[in-house]
Amino acid sequence: MEEAIRKLGVPRERSFTDCRACLEKTKPDVVILCPAASKHGEWVKKVAPYGAHIMVEKPFAASLKEADAMIKAMPKGRTLMVNWPLQWVRSHRKAYELIEAGVIGDVLNVWHFGGNRGPLWHGADKDVKTAEQVAKEKPHSWFYQKARGGGSLLDYLGYGTTLGTWYQGGRRPIEVTATVDAPKGLEVDEHSIVVARYAHGLSKFETRWGTFTDPWTTQPQPKCGFVITGTDGTISNYDYDDFVTVQTRRKPAAHRVSAPATQAPHQNPIQYLIHCLEKGKPPEGPVSLRVSRIGQEIVDAAVRSAKLKRTVKLTG
Repeated sequence: MEEAIRKLGVPRERSFTDCRACLEKTKPDVVILCPAASKHGEWVKKVAPYGAHIMVEKPFAASLKEADAMIKAMPKGRTLMVNWPLQWVRSHRKAYELIEAGVIGDVLNVWHFGGNRGPLWHGADKDVKTAEQVAKEKPHSWFYQKARGGGSLLDYLGYGTTLGTWYQGGRRPIEVTATVDAPKGLEVDEHSIVVARYAHGLSKFETRWGTFTDPWTTQPQPKCGFVITGTDGTISNYDYDDFVTVQTRRKPAAHRVSAPATQAPHQNPIQYLIHCLEKGKPPEGPVSLRVSRIGQEIVDAAVRSAKLKRTVKLTG
């Protein structure tokens, strides 16, 4: 937090080390939570009694049980929203717009590749760190501690499964098969491949800490983003592009379709949450509890599958 406080210029009198003192003194309307993945439930339970609306930074939780406890902890009339930053990326919103318009027919498959060089290679505001800094932080970072929800699967799989659920109209898979790679000396994975079987086809979600470059600076190979196939066409929508690439039966040659800059209230999570609160409407899309919960179901199944080394059914 010291790095974020310094970079963002947060006054010392607005910085707290005691959450109770913070909540009682400031009486916030909205609280944004960014703890370790395994602590999301704990922090929602701490904050919810104060009556604030809560936005939790991705992932939803470390388990479906924890996610359900978070939902239950919220007082009546208070909103809980899960922020998936990729929801605000123009290319991914354009893909959804084209799907809703029926451009590629019914969605059959979603492929997602998500990740970066690793969670310790960038700090507050994406400041780049050196290999020496990464090596120094690694033994102490929660990202590399299994008990605290570390690993690329828990960090990134929810992006693919949650936006994938959005693209597939909220449909749930039947079963999930997952495998992970945990390098020697680490207790968490840095690479996972997950296959979800739906009634309508297969989807694949891959997570990677250790891409050659970070996608927000230079897209690695394979590119981070999505490829979506439907009954009448395909869409590829990669992170941070200002276009998507489309094929249709009428125009089978791959062609670019512009993805305009997002407009209010879909430019960022705070703007959207405030919009929902002012309009008295629940959040929709990936940040909604319904879609995020399905994404979490798939993540839970993937964790079980990787541990058991076999295909598992969804249990949620």
